[in-house]
Amino acid sequence: MKNNRRDFIKLAGVSGLGLTLSGNLSAFASNRNENLDSSAFLNVPQKFNMSGYAAPKLETVRIAFIGTGNRGTGAVVRMSKIGGVEIKVLCDLRPERANAALKKIETSGQKPELVTGNAEAWKQVCERDDIDLVYIATPWRMHTPMAVYAMDHGKHACTEVPAATSIEECWQLVDSSERNRKHCMILENCCYDFFELLTLNMTRQGFFGEIVHAEGAYIHDLLAGDFSKDKYWDFWRLRMDASRKGNLYPTHGLGPVSQALNINRGDKMDYLVSVSSNDFMMAENARKLAATDDDYKQFAGKSFNGNMNTTTIRTAKGKTIMLQHDVTSPRPYSRLHLLSGTKGTAQKYPLPGRISTSHEGWISEEEFKKLEKQYEPAIVRKVGELAKQVGGHGGMDFLMDWRNIDCLRNGLPVDQDVYDAALWSSIFPLSEWSVNNRSNSIDVPDFTRGSWKTNEPVDISMSKGGNTEVKL
Repeated sequence: MKNNRRDFIKLAGVSGLGLTLSGNLSAFASNRNENLDSSAFLNVPQKFNMSGYAAPKLETVRIAFIGTGNRGTGAVVRMSKIGGVEIKVLCDLRPERANAALKKIETSGQKPELVTGNAEAWKQVCERDDIDLVYIATPWRMHTPMAVYAMDHGKHACTEVPAATSIEECWQLVDSSERNRKHCMILENCCYDFFELLTLNMTRQGFFGEIVHAEGAYIHDLLAGDFSKDKYWDFWRLRMDASRKGNLYPTHGLGPVSQALNINRGDKMDYLVSVSSNDFMMAENARKLAATDDDYKQFAGKSFNGNMNTTTIRTAKGKTIMLQHDVTSPRPYSRLHLLSGTKGTAQKYPLPGRISTSHEGWISEEEFKKLEKQYEPAIVRKVGELAKQVGGHGGMDFLMDWRNIDCLRNGLPVDQDVYDAALWSSIFPLSEWSVNNRSNSIDVPDFTRGSWKTNEPVDISMSKGGNTEVKL
């Protein structure tokens, strides 16, 4: 790494090691001193390569859920419809949320224990000997501490996105997963959306030729939700926007295109540059609300994240990725999924998915449907229609959960391993450094420590496993 990329960098935010759920905004101090130099980690040999690792089979996967808020409750319901699953624990600081989640599965035959009311109770859950998998759906800053603690106590971990908010946390995830030989699966549901799965299969079969450039985004107007007193407990997401800069939520757009480019499995990210607009909305909204409501005074006068962030990544093989993040502007929802190859292009969002093989425009709907049938992914053929019936963002959430359970039950490598969790999440702090340093470039750490050169691409053939029951 070049010297100008190896300084001890001053960033905004809170250390990833905090284990409390404090509502104090000062916990998100603007002067965090984080060292982004990964040389100390890169100079240490890989303990064990988790890419392609097949953990011992689990006939029944015993799950503990930590966090039963916006995302957690939906996951509890989905898991109750997957065979070979026993939901052992629902853990949440708020008893009413855990009880609400329990009520939603009361006819499923699952009878989990409720663990609530204590900010440290999640540790006791991870320490139990009747749990195989800890499913984490808490505020972002808790993801790494909980996943690491779970793996250190012999459990596989699934964590919502982003899996980490600092480079140090990314390395903690890698170290714990390798040391304990436990999976750390990032819950990137967008990798299982139907168009993304289709274009991944088409890419594997050479339809687009060599993928040269890819684009992804998270453009979703969350302004009202961020300032709501009900949506995000104790304003946790607003606190992030009031303390951090850059692309704070990179994985939805990044995950699918990384798989198409075989990142961590044949190619790696080399360096990135990131630029943000000013904030033209959040600070003004905070000022107006604080004038009449004391709850918002803690946010008045804060420097918020810019409305639009654009990050560009170059890979070791000379490919490029463009990512965008905007959670405040009144724009149509878009997770922009674009793959541009030497023989064709695919794009979805803000318009429906479409394919092109020339500069003259997109193929017809009739031609698209033929390609959809010809390149139908194996997982969609197996459980796609069932997933749509269960739901969760049109079925992609269920495909993700079903696939993770099927891999654990059949002793198969997982699709999204700890290196993906660390790398995709690392764009958060790396983009922040670039934004705060006049959009200078910064190297992206190689969390595989060189094994990307020989790691095999994600297996999408479904030639093994696929025998996990769906209960409607």
